[in-house]
Amino acid sequence: MAAVDIAQKDASSIALPGLGRALISAGKLTQKTAEDIVRKAQASRNSFIAEVTGAGIVSASDLAHTVSSIFGAPLLDLNAIDPLRLPRDLLDAKICQAYRVLVLSKRSNRLIVATADPTDQEAAEKIKFTTQMGVDWVIAEYDKLVRLIDANTKTASEAIDAYAGAGEFEFEEASSETEADPGDAANDVEDAPIVKFLHKMLLDAFNMRASDLHFEPYEHHYRVRFRVDGELREIASPPIAIKEKLASRIKVISRLDISEKRVPQDGRMKLKVGPDRVIDFRVSTLPTLFGEKIVIRILDPSSAKMGIEALGYEPEEKERLLKAIERPYGMILVTGPTGSGKTVSLYTCLNLLNKPGVNIATAEDPSEINLPGVNQVNVNERAGLTFAVALKAFLRQDPDIIMVGEIRDLETADISIKAAQTGHLVLSTLHTNDAPTTLTRMRNMGIAPFNIASSVILITAQRLARRLCPLCKEPADIPHEALIDAGYAEETIDGSWVPYKPVGCSACNNGYKGRVGIYQVMPVSEEIQRIILRDGSALEIAAQAKAEGVRSLRESGLHKAKLGLTSLEEVLAVTNL
Repeated sequence: MAAVDIAQKDASSIALPGLGRALISAGKLTQKTAEDIVRKAQASRNSFIAEVTGAGIVSASDLAHTVSSIFGAPLLDLNAIDPLRLPRDLLDAKICQAYRVLVLSKRSNRLIVATADPTDQEAAEKIKFTTQMGVDWVIAEYDKLVRLIDANTKTASEAIDAYAGAGEFEFEEASSETEADPGDAANDVEDAPIVKFLHKMLLDAFNMRASDLHFEPYEHHYRVRFRVDGELREIASPPIAIKEKLASRIKVISRLDISEKRVPQDGRMKLKVGPDRVIDFRVSTLPTLFGEKIVIRILDPSSAKMGIEALGYEPEEKERLLKAIERPYGMILVTGPTGSGKTVSLYTCLNLLNKPGVNIATAEDPSEINLPGVNQVNVNERAGLTFAVALKAFLRQDPDIIMVGEIRDLETADISIKAAQTGHLVLSTLHTNDAPTTLTRMRNMGIAPFNIASSVILITAQRLARRLCPLCKEPADIPHEALIDAGYAEETIDGSWVPYKPVGCSACNNGYKGRVGIYQVMPVSEEIQRIILRDGSALEIAAQAKAEGVRSLRESGLHKAKLGLTSLEEVLAVTNL
């Protein structure tokens, strides 16, 4: 407390709250900064602590640890608290909201109260006067405290309104081959707060450049997460009471059966955000123990038209790919896990090939990007329209280029290979770890080696790594031995370049902003064909590809780190040696 008294003497130009003086004494704020925050708080009619944490001057976690240390009060992580077990009748909800305090328990005639600001004497006196009990403070992080107070004291509608805000918007119901008839059930989900909340989440995800939204119900809580730059981030924890209405609302807009909750469903929807701007979304529902988890993927048609240069291919890799797609026939395969950008790569190639004199047909499950001039077919296995059936139909319609969303079985692979051998350029995807193992994977599917050797002309394996923020990245001090272990050759570590590390600033996401592609582009040369024909292993193919100058995924990633585009940690996370 002596440190606080010293800071109090220094605060002479403007009346600082106790928390401000404590932060000055701890070296977290300067006198001038604290005074500026007080003025801003007064102008906006906000609290001092809300201004400090909201502006990012001191993080909520750092603030809680500092306050706990200064005042000797225990620090509690509210994530460990079960909201359903908190007492609700010991203190009026309006007081909890006004003073940002939360009663955790009662011991004799004293209340254990969570706060982020133990210097708030007004709050302490108000609690004592109202309850006629003493107060023992427990320090909590301000952001977690606010969320828990809101969830514990507001009704579901009030909480959703707080998340959603206001704004004009309009949903467009996506077309579907089998339209569900929502009937009277639709009236049950025309809840304005729910509609506002859904709109807010979709718009926020789009503005944050998220690829997916996850709506996840659990036994005692509900959470919404966005996948931003490949990393899931928790965005909101709305009341669990909304889970049924929210799921039903999404289903109605997506033309799904809202009465069916036992099996997964897939649909699409659109959000109109302006007179000439519509965002497309793909919706997937999945029954879980405590309700339906819903994942919404944002479909960005502009991604197919951003050009091959924007994908991150190195000059020699781009040259190999362009040379392959200019060939009149053969098969080009793109491999990688879900979310690695395979669809964008395929559509970028199709966009380059899409000319008035070319007949292009695609079969996907489902079509994610609408490309005018391309005949796109959605696979519907329930109706009997499989990849194999679609391919057979394509071959009767005089195609020049065929794109198959994914080769999943021997029948699809067999028809695709025959198409590639009879004068068609075929593009498709497979789920394999790298380019060499793709050829052995096809062999394991039952495809004869001579068919693989005579049809496949190029394989691209890819990953997406988070791109370092150019505004805040800093040189990383990585030991020489660690660089060698990562895969750098001794002669390349010559001091002419330095690896970079993420830092984090207001313009990025923990030091990263956007993603960059890591590629292994492997043409199937005559030597590799010979290895395939004698049923050679993936290791032999990889060795031959390396001898021909093809970088492995790890080597490609290390090159990106050397250029300062991503960090070494990110490369190690997304690639294998």
